Amino acid sequence: MVFSKDNVTGIILALLSSVFIGASFIIKKKGLRRAAVVSGVRAGVGGYSYLVEPLWWIGMITMIVGEIANFVAYAFAPAVLVTPLGALSIIVSAVLAQIILKEKLHPLGILGCVLCIAGSVVIVIHAPQERPISSVKEIWYMATQKAFLLYMGSVIVLVFILVFYFAPQCGHSNVLVFTGICSLMGSLSVMSVKALGTSLKLTVEGKNQLIYPETWCFMFVVAVCVVTQMNYLNKALDTFNTTVVSPIYYVMFTTLTIVASVIMFKDWDGQNVGSIISGICGFIVVLSGTILLHVTKDVERSSSFRGNYSPSSPTLSTRLCNSNGDSRKHEEEDESCSEESRF
Repeated sequence: MVFSKDNVTGIILALLSSVFIGASFIIKKKGLRRAAVVSGVRAGVGGYSYLVEPLWWIGMITMIVGEIANFVAYAFAPAVLVTPLGALSIIVSAVLAQIILKEKLHPLGILGCVLCIAGSVVIVIHAPQERPISSVKEIWYMATQKAFLLYMGSVIVLVFILVFYFAPQCGHSNVLVFTGICSLMGSLSVMSVKALGTSLKLTVEGKNQLIYPETWCFMFVVAVCVVTQMNYLNKALDTFNTTVVSPIYYVMFTTLTIVASVIMFKDWDGQNVGSIISGICGFIVVLSGTILLHVTKDVERSSSFRGNYSPSSPTLSTRLCNSNGDSRKHEEEDESCSEESRF
């Protein structure tokens, strides 16, 4: 097992990203509680007092640092390695929630954490090496190959069908509609983020890529995909239970991202069948751990309403919508309602 320098850098950045993002959930949650106690108005019901709470801003800055680390990680390591490691932020969040917020972690939740760690180790061990790229034009060539153009065309057609046909009819009754749009667009956004990150990395190394129109094209695609992704993720979170949206979105988004990366960047070329199968198995283990964490979280929330209330720890999808300030209304209403008794 030999890791290239770029792969090691990508792994370290992805792990740091998970730590920062997972910690940001807890810091922002503490800030929201503190602000609600001072003002008497929760963020979930229209309060904005958290904007003058230093702890909330520390959490926001921590999250931004984590997102930057994740962005840079794509410039050094394959998406099939970086994307699944994002599940580790859930573990960081769950552990810190138990230590700092005194939220009890269900025994099956602990098993979910162990599965996420074990699956991540397997993915890292069997991860493909990052292909050396010397120009953004190489990435543009990969993006304009017939196989990826077919994938991209299929994604665009499916998104249009979901947005204009299924969303008006059953978008508010079927969770797969909004999460499907997010996941499909998310797979394209990650490919563009990796292309843009690689371009900026080469520019920093002295090979200016900003003079090429391809770099700006990738930047435009990132903006369009992220805005669309955020819009429909917020709709999904506003319509359905977070514990339903989060695992479905993570499974679909990560799976489609890996498929897109394998098609565009040929991540599995040169790998033996055993390594590919092991990587897929590791990914399935991570998915199982993630789903188990969310299922046990839902069980804890249900039982807490029958007895003493205990707010659930933040979820992976919060990371994608927390930049909107008050994010999920029902999650923050829940997490703030017991502040009087805690402080």
